[in-house]
Amino acid sequence: MTTDEPERDDATTAAPRARAPRTIPALPCVSIDDTLAFWESLGYAITYRQKAPNPYGVIARDGYELHFFGLKGLDPTKAFSTCFVKVSDVEPLHAELEERLRVVLGRSPAKGLPRISRMRPGQTRFTLTDPNGNSIMFIKYGPDDDRKAHAYENPALTPLQRAVKLADRLRDYHLDDHSAAKALDVALARARDEAPADRIEALAARAELARALDDVSLAERLEAEAAALRGTRDPR
Repeated sequence: MTTDEPERDDATTAAPRARAPRTIPALPCVSIDDTLAFWESLGYAITYRQKAPNPYGVIARDGYELHFFGLKGLDPTKAFSTCFVKVSDVEPLHAELEERLRVVLGRSPAKGLPRISRMRPGQTRFTLTDPNGNSIMFIKYGPDDDRKAHAYENPALTPLQRAVKLADRLRDYHLDDHSAAKALDVALARARDEAPADRIEALAARAELARALDDVSLAERLEAEAAALRGTRDPR
């Protein structure tokens, strides 16, 4: 038996699958050309550029996009636009972006614009702030980031241990080195009968903050105290 009806192709006649909703951040900038050039130097691809009727541009990498629009009168020093980017791992990405910034700027900028926050082993997030003052926070997928954010709430911690965890939160999540340093200063001054290992950890954390805050003499004193404690624990 034959028929003139064409053979059905389910691949072409099936209803299209619904696409999952997604959000795309649109961030303000002073200059579209300068902004796209900056992000391109960090390894991003420019996928769209529009100069009129309004400046607009798009960069992409690893399956995500950032959109930018020109905003007259934008003062980057007073900008506060923020975007979160979830990634599989933050440490290698931070190392790559920091190195690219070093190549472009001749230094690894921790202050001013643009800048990139510091990275320590085990950290689950970092922030890159572009020349327009937009803060892009790269956060590691999984439960570790939330766990670290609330680690200081553990009731089993000693006061000094809690201060170290709180300083981590203030430093890494709020980018507030001054408050992190104050939390450690208070805890170190009040510490009594704390385990040497805990004091060493607190001293190391405070020394790192001292260097970040350009207090080299304090950093060296704290590092010397930590080294002395290590020597007491291990005479070798």
